[in-house]
Amino acid sequence: MMSALIRLIAVLLVYLMSYPAVQAEPHSHEGELLFGVFPRRNAADTIASFEPMARYLSEQLGRPVHLVTSMDFAAFWHNIETHRYDIVHLNQYHYVKSHSLSGYQAILKNEENGESTIAASIVVRKDSELEKLTDLKGKKIIFGGGPTAMQSYIGASYLLRQAGLDSRDYKTLFARNPPNAILASYYRQADAAGTGDKVLDFTLFNNAIDRQQLKYLARGRQLPHLPWAVSPDLPESLGRRIQALLAGLDQTAAGRKILASAHLTGLRIAHDSEYNQHRLIIRKVLDEDYCDNNCVVHRQQKVVK
Repeated sequence: MMSALIRLIAVLLVYLMSYPAVQAEPHSHEGELLFGVFPRRNAADTIASFEPMARYLSEQLGRPVHLVTSMDFAAFWHNIETHRYDIVHLNQYHYVKSHSLSGYQAILKNEENGESTIAASIVVRKDSELEKLTDLKGKKIIFGGGPTAMQSYIGASYLLRQAGLDSRDYKTLFARNPPNAILASYYRQADAAGTGDKVLDFTLFNNAIDRQQLKYLARGRQLPHLPWAVSPDLPESLGRRIQALLAGLDQTAAGRKILASAHLTGLRIAHDSEYNQHRLIIRKVLDEDYCDNNCVVHRQQKVVK
C-alpha cells in the first residue's frame, strides 16, 4: 500500500515538474498591468529610466503597473508571444510582427530631442580609413541587439544591400544591445557597428568613450520612431486612457521630468499605417511579410531609398 502511494506521488511530481511554469493567460485587467520595455539599453538603465513612468501610470489608473525588463531580445519577444505585456515599448520589427500575429496596436511613438523619427546607421572609427559601405567587404560588422533589432540589424542590413553587399560579403557579429555594438567598434573588436542613429547620443557614453573618434559611415532614411503598443486583451477604453496620459506628459513640469528620466522629450500619437515602410524593409531583408490590408497595395513597389 505504502509503495503504491509512493509511486503515485512520484508520478504526480514528474507531471508537475514537466508542466509549463509560465502560461500565456491574458490578464483580467481588474488588477495589475505589466509594462514591458525592449532591451535597447541594459536592464539596470532600463529600470532607472522607466520606473518613474510605471509609477505615474499606476497612480493615474488606480492599479499597480509593474515594469518588466528583459536581458535580451529573445526573452523580450517570448513575453510578447505569450501576451505577457499589457503596455509595451518595442522596436518597429517587434511591433509589425506582434500586430500581425498577436494583435498588438500602436498608440504612441518616441520623441527624442524633439524628433519623432529615427534611422538605421552604420558607425565606424574615424581612423579606420573606411569611407563608403563597399569598403566593409571582408570586414567584421557587429549589429546591436541581434537579428530582430530594427535599426541596428534589419535597417543596417538594408543599407548594406543597397550598396550591393549581402551577408556573405562580411562577417556578422552580434552584441547584446546597440550601445554594446558601438563600444565593440570603438575598442576595435569589430570594424563597424550597426545601430540606430540616436544611440550615439546616449548619455551612458558620456564618460565611457570619446565620441569624437567615431563617425557615421551611412545613415538611412528617417522613419517613424520607436512605437508603443497595447495588448489586444486590453479594453479599448483603457488603451485610450493610457495613450492620453502618456501623450500629455510634456504638458506639465512633473510629466517632463518623467520623460527626461526615460530619455524622451515627448510621446506622440502613432498609427499602425506609419510602420508600413518598415514592413517593406523587413520583407526585403528578412523575407518576412507582415503587410495587412493597410499596405497590401505597396507590395509590388520598391522600398523607398
